[in-house]
Amino acid sequence: MSEVTDIRLKKIADLKVPSPGFGGMSVSNAYGKADDEQSKELLRHAIKLGVTFWDSADIYGCGHNEKLLGSVLAEGDNRSKVFLATKFGFVFDEETGRGNDEVRGDREYIRQAIENSIRRLGTTPDLYYQHRVDPKTPVEETYSALEELRKEGKIKHIGISEPSVESLKRAAKVAKISALQVEYSPWTTDIERNGLLATARELGITIVAYSPLGRGFLTGRFKSPTEFEEGGVTPAQLCLAWVAAQGEDIIPIPGTKSIERLEDNWASREVKFTSEELKEIRDVIDGLNIAGERYPDFRMKHIGK
Repeated sequence: MSEVTDIRLKKIADLKVPSPGFGGMSVSNAYGKADDEQSKELLRHAIKLGVTFWDSADIYGCGHNEKLLGSVLAEGDNRSKVFLATKFGFVFDEETGRGNDEVRGDREYIRQAIENSIRRLGTTPDLYYQHRVDPKTPVEETYSALEELRKEGKIKHIGISEPSVESLKRAAKVAKISALQVEYSPWTTDIERNGLLATARELGITIVAYSPLGRGFLTGRFKSPTEFEEGGVTPAQLCLAWVAAQGEDIIPIPGTKSIERLEDNWASREVKFTSEELKEIRDVIDGLNIAGERYPDFRMKHIGK
């Protein structure tokens, strides 16, 4: 009998978190304008559903995202229900809402960044990522500073986002890295070829997959095999379930502004694949003709450092 893959609970360090998580960038005017009150209702509904692995970053809305998520976490006992991640690294002015695309990972900047994130969130984050590696600062300085924050209780777990394999290995020698955040979807499978997936697994690091729906491109373009369509599985659910089924160490974090899509994404956790079905889907993915870079040049320059 074929093995069936269960994708509903994943581990980050010694904790179990529900999958999929929630990518917060979408509620801070990414991919179109968002309404704060509607976003708060979305976040409250996420907690009711059980979507309680939330991902933010200080640069999302130049502080707006952390404040928004923090306001909902401050309600009742919401904070105790959510595993909260945020990121630092991109320099911006909170008052003007502008950034200059500069990345910093020096000890002084990290100290400032965590204090500002705690102020905006109203709490300490469970997981704190370096959003992009700063090529001007030794990785060892960055991750020794993050280890200091962990020991001081200002963060619980340390993460890294879109590094090179070399930077990931260097960081792991200095600090306990709990999560690697990278883009991963049927549309973007770079980590399978560039060494990041293999290295993360060698080091026991959980992979958090952002843009698991290919920034929305896949929600209507990736066609479900007939048996999934007949079973009521949407293309978005199929994509999310496929990402989650690539390993017990992979957690997709789709974002949305819509309660309907939030519920649709959450229902992906009920999709179960046999090994034959996974092979069939892999054959479709391997046949996709994808060309071009994931980002414009000014963004790509920060990837893989």
